[in-house]
Amino acid sequence: MNVLLCRHGETPWNREGRYQGHTDIPLAESGEGQACALGKRLADVKIDRAVASPLIRARKTAELILGASRASMLSFDPGLKEISHGGWEGKLVSEIAASHPELLDAWKYKPTPTLPAGPNAESLQIVLDRAWVALAAATKGLGVNDTVLVVAHDAVNRVLLCKVLGLPLERVWSFRQAPATLNVLSGDTFDTLQVVRLNDADHVAPLFQEAVHKAV
Repeated sequence: MNVLLCRHGETPWNREGRYQGHTDIPLAESGEGQACALGKRLADVKIDRAVASPLIRARKTAELILGASRASMLSFDPGLKEISHGGWEGKLVSEIAASHPELLDAWKYKPTPTLPAGPNAESLQIVLDRAWVALAAATKGLGVNDTVLVVAHDAVNRVLLCKVLGLPLERVWSFRQAPATLNVLSGDTFDTLQVVRLNDADHVAPLFQEAVHKAV
């Protein structure tokens, strides 16, 4: 089975460096363009199933990737929602640095599985627990040659990729997830999935020049 694990396109808050979390922010015009570019890249790929986070930035990205001819296959799983940032949502990194400097420093540089991603927020372990169940459900019943499109978020993709790669969650920031990026997982079964492509954003930016945001 093959899993096309994608991140949503850019939003206005991504550009501004605001933490989004569960806040339902739409795509920016640039994000729609990124999703369309990925859709064009995947136009000839046989996709048998599609599942997305219900947040509008992921849903719209999935719809633009699939196009009108494949839109009817799209379903949603709340287990794929972005990590909740609690009291940080909607705030700039500079504002958070002033109000919670120690917690922000730990989140950015010394994350642990149980560290909350802001006041009254979720932890990486909580996100992994729900997202892994969602990914398993998305692949259930797929044949060896079947492909599922999964559109989620930065932190969600990171914890899933850590799990597949056998990395501890403390290494969650050791790779990037660009806007509308493509990760490809493949294996005979869900338990044998391997990473084939990681943070492939060739459809939206030249090598070394994909967008780097100031916040999740």
